Amino acid sequence: MRKSIMSQSRKRNRKVIKLNLAAMLDIMIILLFFLIKNYSATGNVVRIPKEINLPLSESENNNTTGVHVQVSPTSIWVDDKTVVDVGDNSSRTYDQDGRRIVALYDELVKKRETIMQIQKSTEEAPQFSGNVNLVIDKSIKYNYIKKILHTCAEAGFIKYKLVVKERFNKMD
Repeated sequence: MRKSIMSQSRKRNRKVIKLNLAAMLDIMIILLFFLIKNYSATGNVVRIPKEINLPLSESENNNTTGVHVQVSPTSIWVDDKTVVDVGDNSSRTYDQDGRRIVALYDELVKKRETIMQIQKSTEEAPQFSGNVNLVIDKSIKYNYIKKILHTCAEAGFIKYKLVVKERFNKMD
């Protein structure tokens, strides 16, 4: 008997909640526009280490798929793997003529060979494009950048893309 009295009082206290669909649709449309505006169709994500300070650009071209070579004043990475570190003090940093960075060259050749192996074993694999995305700190001297470009070209990566920060215009 006690349950029936309590259940009856609960039934009387229940209120019907009405949802405002117009407000929910407004929020959904705003979210949809936000996601479409910020969607990148390239699908190419580059992780930039903290040590690299990128130069600004007004270009609207996106980077392409390819190997990522990241250069800071203290290190060089190839696809997030450290290949040159200033703290190593290795005597074999450059080859005999001083134009090619040995560790970078060796890693890029490994990457090219891996891409070629995948290409041979899989029919749908994209062809080797020779693309390299260069993420270079803006404080790096041009002479060192020339050595990096020469090393990439010697390893078979002859198409360069420089990754930079987008400069936002206040008039947009």
